[in-house]
Amino acid sequence: MRKYWGLFLACVLMSSCGEDKQATSQADLTDENSRSVAVMPIEKYGFDLSDFTVVEDTIRKGDIFGAIMTRNKVDYPKIYELTQRFKDTFDVRRIRVGNPYTILKSKDTSEVAQLFIYENDPVNYTVVDFRDTVLAYKGRKKVKLVEREAAGIIPRGGSLSDVIVQQNIDYLMVNELSGIYAWTIDFFKLDAGDKFRIIYDEKYIIDSIYAGAGPIKAAFFEHKGEPFYAFSYHNDSLDIKEYYDQEANNLRRTFLRAPLKFGRLSSRYNLKRRIRYYGYKVRPHKGTDYAAPIGTPILATADGVVTESTRRGGNGKYVKIRHNGTYSTQYLHMKAQNVRQGQYVRQGDVIGWIGMTGNTGGPHVCYRFWKNGRQVDPLREELPAAEPLAEVLRPAYYDYMEPVKTQLDCIEFPGEPTDELLTLNP
Repeated sequence: MRKYWGLFLACVLMSSCGEDKQATSQADLTDENSRSVAVMPIEKYGFDLSDFTVVEDTIRKGDIFGAIMTRNKVDYPKIYELTQRFKDTFDVRRIRVGNPYTILKSKDTSEVAQLFIYENDPVNYTVVDFRDTVLAYKGRKKVKLVEREAAGIIPRGGSLSDVIVQQNIDYLMVNELSGIYAWTIDFFKLDAGDKFRIIYDEKYIIDSIYAGAGPIKAAFFEHKGEPFYAFSYHNDSLDIKEYYDQEANNLRRTFLRAPLKFGRLSSRYNLKRRIRYYGYKVRPHKGTDYAAPIGTPILATADGVVTESTRRGGNGKYVKIRHNGTYSTQYLHMKAQNVRQGQYVRQGDVIGWIGMTGNTGGPHVCYRFWKNGRQVDPLREELPAAEPLAEVLRPAYYDYMEPVKTQLDCIEFPGEPTDELLTLNP
């Protein structure tokens, strides 16, 4: 009898252990499932969005910042304080139609807006914090840089911008290339068969959202059969990045070739020009005309001080800049000036916009160039280049440049046969 009782007790204990084990397993499973379905907090702009009621929208035509905020229960005194204390950080008058914004509201029944985040562009944003003391500051999303190589060939009747678009290259590269080679290459007169290679970084947010392109790191441009290299390099002596060629010469010149990024050379400097309107009499043209649509930005071709910004007779609205004791430049027929007399400007600054003021038959800028007080043809002047890289910095530059040059040279042009095809079809 004792034998059977022991057997029964053993069975009960075994059954009990099995239930405990099953209960434990079920608890583990429940706990595991609870972890797998738990809602993780969403972090954005440095805030846990789960702590707020989130409103996402875009600036629409007619939107006023103050109206958006009062609609979301922010007191007017706080809005006024923002406009007075943080003009430099966030100018409420310059919110742009189409730019996204996010409002983070309190989760209680009042739903008062506590934070306003405005996206200046895909990467940069501005935070306005209405909690306690009003505060505004700028932020930047985490950006992943992905290096890209690209190349193109100018077709007959085509342009650099056409090729950039066809190759699905960021359009910024048009301006980048024209800026790098502003004096070395005349982008108003590219030939069919001219070609380029570039290396630059593309920016991505959250790995997949495209956020624009960075500056060109290295470039090759073949114009009229002549190769031109450009490598971005930090000049320690000037503490700036410049573009140098394979011999460490600076590609920047003291003057830009033209006062426009893009346009058409419509009339050259010509002291023997005859005009039908004046009975084919000789009427010297001491300027160089660049035609472009009204409103096209006009650029200062070199650093200098504005000596005139006014309107006079046939010149219309114009700007004149003194660059040094030798050179001055003048820009005529502007729609409007963007600088004032006495202002210091840098090469590439927008000093006005293409117009038709004064004596002109179409929208253009008449670019005049003085050397030692006498007007000359800027396209025939041998103007000094910017300083080359210092001798002491050249060994390190060559070490950096050589592998990048090799990388550039290996980029294939669209339509070129690959090495594999050449092997298969000797």
